[in-house]
Amino acid sequence: MTLADRRRVLITAGASGIGRAMGDAFDMAGYDVWVSDLNPAALSSVPVHWRRSHVDVADEAQMAAMFAEVGRVWGGLDVLCANAGVAGPTAAVEDITLEDWRSCVAVNLEGAFLATKHAVPMMKAARCGSIIVTSSTAGQHGYPYRSPYAAAKWAVIGLAKTLAMELGNFDIRCNVICPGSVEGERMEGVLEREAAAKGMTRDAVYQGYASGTSLGRFVQAREIADMAVFLGSDASAAVSGQVIAVDGHTVNPDPKV
Repeated sequence: MTLADRRRVLITAGASGIGRAMGDAFDMAGYDVWVSDLNPAALSSVPVHWRRSHVDVADEAQMAAMFAEVGRVWGGLDVLCANAGVAGPTAAVEDITLEDWRSCVAVNLEGAFLATKHAVPMMKAARCGSIIVTSSTAGQHGYPYRSPYAAAKWAVIGLAKTLAMELGNFDIRCNVICPGSVEGERMEGVLEREAAAKGMTRDAVYQGYASGTSLGRFVQAREIADMAVFLGSDASAAVSGQVIAVDGHTVNPDPKV
């Protein structure tokens, strides 16, 4: 790939976790990488040759300003990874406040909407592009004690499938990745909170999730990233409107242990 042929990817929540793994994978594949994140410390740790923006994905003014900058600096965008998400509260539905519900939905659903809203005009102008939305197996099966998270992750699948239909005439593809339980700091927090909510140990919750998959293990962030690179590439030119789980095959989404 020559410098003139280098493709451009923007990844929301791209400074840590799954997003950082995506950035590393796209970088290795020869893409120019731009990441946004709300965590300044995480942003400061990304490679110096990446572009970066400190952005709240639920704030439209901030998102509009970032995409305008992308247009000025890069002149367009080839791949969007609408990856930003938060775990939200871990509690029975009757114990969840409306404020906590809205905060979770704002990042997971509205953040994906705003990213696609402001990326699509550049892709339409080029008459090509790939949009990759990060959902979750919670968006396929549900997730006890995590109702706002599950609801938002189901909703982004509907958003992505609709965009695939809406944008196909512009040769813009839109697909969804549904990670399962991913090793890392974020999932550790989920395990601790769920253990407390269920009156269980962290290790028991961990084993329950692992045993609920055919492969019997958590997945790695790099495995999610590899799928994102595939969906951004010409190798997936005929793949659109698909919901692809990278989860070790969930067979029991609510294991009782």
